[in-house]
Amino acid sequence: MFEIQWYVILVAFVLDFVVGDPKALPHPVVAMGKAVSFFENRFRPLFASLFVSGMVFALFLIAVTFAAGWGIIRISCAVHPVFGTLVQIVLLFFCFSSRTLEKEAMGVFEALKTNNIEKSRRQVARIVGRQTRDLDEKGVTRACIETVAENFVDGFLSPLCFAVVGGVPAALAYKMINTLDSMVGYKNEQYLLFGRASARIDDAANFIPARLSVVVISVCALVFSVQQGVQALKTGVLQGSRHKSPNAGYPEAAFAGALNIRLGGPSIYHGLQVDKPFIGLQFQDPQKDRIKQACDLMLLSSFFATLISCFALFVF
Repeated sequence: MFEIQWYVILVAFVLDFVVGDPKALPHPVVAMGKAVSFFENRFRPLFASLFVSGMVFALFLIAVTFAAGWGIIRISCAVHPVFGTLVQIVLLFFCFSSRTLEKEAMGVFEALKTNNIEKSRRQVARIVGRQTRDLDEKGVTRACIETVAENFVDGFLSPLCFAVVGGVPAALAYKMINTLDSMVGYKNEQYLLFGRASARIDDAANFIPARLSVVVISVCALVFSVQQGVQALKTGVLQGSRHKSPNAGYPEAAFAGALNIRLGGPSIYHGLQVDKPFIGLQFQDPQKDRIKQACDLMLLSSFFATLISCFALFVF
């Protein structure tokens, strides 16, 4: 139950690349979000310390998700091994979101191409957490590329790494970790204590994949040119830590080096300005055409990471 075959990963990647996010099918991450909302108020009063309540809440949901994935796969394999394999493929497919991210980002690009700044703001608001209503073209472009870079890790590389190490149940558990962070991992009055454990668990889960992403992105940037590959690696290593997040800066810095652009800087979150440092200091602000290049780099990096994972599983 904790192992995975190389072809499960390959077919799941192909499905994500071809199908993306099928709106007609129930999505496990939607169910995870509903579970977070359902159990939050039931766990808050369990302990005098909100931090302890939030930690037990997070660990409970992560463990239940892992156990549910394990149980579903075990039952499916008992029905028939082929059916069990198909179930693993589908579940892992739902853990990947590269194609969906590319479609959303390209929607921003298409709006910018027609100089429709209002539409581009609305579109980018679908995939970023910052306030977008006052962003100019460069601000929209920068926000879009940053989320493409960061979500290469959150939406693909991390669940891939967890699948390689612990099978599909581990990949599903990671998606619950990521869902918890996105829903309760805020530093505001409501979630500062209750959501702290969820945020820290997410930081720990992404720690290694975020740093591996610099290598993956740099190798794939060689397709553009040797210089851009070297710049991606150099910028990722030297400037990846220039971010308030312990992980997000690494893929962002690698993308900045690969695309010769500057990312980061002050942004508005929930009405408050957050003074994030710039990443890719030596470069200029991105033009809108860099969004398409960022999407191409993200998809290529996802493909390369898939091939490496399949090769490792096949050989070892």
